[in-house]
Amino acid sequence: MGTTEQEVGILALTDSAVAAIRRVIADASDDDIRGIRIAASSDCDGLRYEMGLEAVARQDDAVIHIRDLIVFVDAQSRPLLDGTEVDFCDTPAATGFIFNGPERCSVCGKRGTCGS
Repeated sequence: MGTTEQEVGILALTDSAVAAIRRVIADASDDDIRGIRIAASSDCDGLRYEMGLEAVARQDDAVIHIRDLIVFVDAQSRPLLDGTEVDFCDTPAATGFIFNGPERCSVCGKRGTCGS
């Protein structure tokens, strides 16, 4: 099935991101939710990131354990997420997850609004 954080080493979560993900999972109406899926794809506009709640791993998923969270990453997203740090900002200007990776940055859909 999947691999572990130590084997993949592709993704890091800041304390803010961990807290936000914990809140989202706790607020989920589905008791079967076990973790969060993070996916990335590339198109003409650059990288696009998606996140969603997950109950189980899919075939070929990397299953990454970060603190007490489980993060599922599909095989196509692994190389695109390599070296990425996920943060969370909550400011009057923007609220959302921030994806910081080598030579790329997506901030709540608006670059630079969190001052990072």
